[in-house]
Amino acid sequence: MGRHGTIAGRKAAQDSKRAAIFTKYARAIMVAAKAGPDPAYNASLRTAIDKAKSISMPKDKIEQAVKKGSGQIEGESYEEARFEGYGPSGVAVIVDVLTDNMNRTTAAVKHTFDRFGGNMGAPGCVSYMFERKGVILVEKGKADEDSLMEAGLDAGLEDILDVDEFWEVRTAPDDVTAVADALIAAGIEPEETDVDFIPNMETEPKDDHATKSLAKMIDAFEENDDVQKVYNNCAVDLSLD
Repeated sequence: MGRHGTIAGRKAAQDSKRAAIFTKYARAIMVAAKAGPDPAYNASLRTAIDKAKSISMPKDKIEQAVKKGSGQIEGESYEEARFEGYGPSGVAVIVDVLTDNMNRTTAAVKHTFDRFGGNMGAPGCVSYMFERKGVILVEKGKADEDSLMEAGLDAGLEDILDVDEFWEVRTAPDDVTAVADALIAAGIEPEETDVDFIPNMETEPKDDHATKSLAKMIDAFEENDDVQKVYNNCAVDLSLD
């Protein structure tokens, strides 16, 4: 699967532009905090805060986002939306957004699809090519595969993938928090925890030009402050080195 379609691929991209994604993570915290400001009783907020901490987002920015989202201080209001469509060669693309102006964001997403030779489709047009999975990223230096299996199996761990310098632990979406807690209890601190779209079928671009256009499309989406996540089912590596 293309690296931009994996949590590890996003992690590498995020690390290279850490300051630029503080805004995205603050928005995710604000939306999650609407259900309550205490991460001990709000699993979505806890996940959002953990992700922000993983990129060294300052503590005061995290606290401010929680207060804005929970109504303790005045803040912007954001809507969640998901766009689906096709990139070059019919590669499936899913774009998740948080925005304070849906008309602006819809137009920007459509323009990005069009600009790079793709097209935005109707809801559900490509999501059937993916399945939702809990994904936990663990640095290989923190644990071996057997330790992960022993710690997480009873909590719902389903699979472990070898992805460069990480182990990628997969679970059912509802089990991801329980498995992450089990790993932490065993002394294994995850690098990142999330629920992702994982392709169950892949598409290979027809040539190198299509591959490069798709990679540029994904990068353009990720540079948009309104975009939170981008998934694709490309069968080749989309890293632009």
